[in-house]
Amino acid sequence: MPAATSASSLTGSFDFGRDHVRVALRDVTVDVPVGLHPWERHPERPTRLIVNIDMFAYVTNGITPFIDYDPIRDALKSWRDRAHTDLLETLLDELAALCLAEPLVDACRVTIAKPDIFNEMAAAEVTLFRSRA
Repeated sequence: MPAATSASSLTGSFDFGRDHVRVALRDVTVDVPVGLHPWERHPERPTRLIVNIDMFAYVTNGITPFIDYDPIRDALKSWRDRAHTDLLETLLDELAALCLAEPLVDACRVTIAKPDIFNEMAAAEVTLFRSRA
């Protein structure tokens, strides 16, 4: 029988009990050379991905921080021209690092979905939550 998962293990050390702001990029569609399957390795047919990003920042002294999402948007736009990547997890790590490169971001949640991978499902997806601490 698996051990129970605590809320803190799902959220790292980010304190959702504190006031915070969430900045989100929703349903960003990008074609990327990614995947392990042989049919995903054709350079002329990149894989369509749908990316969702949430960045969380604490509100301090009643001041809501400004989070610049342009660097993340720019990175996503450049993905079509990148070298082939085998795993979505590699892309998740890159996006989380970009989110946390913004000094005011205390945590992020990144989800990447492959909607066209199998006929019998809407999508295969992976999600990563990472906190600064």
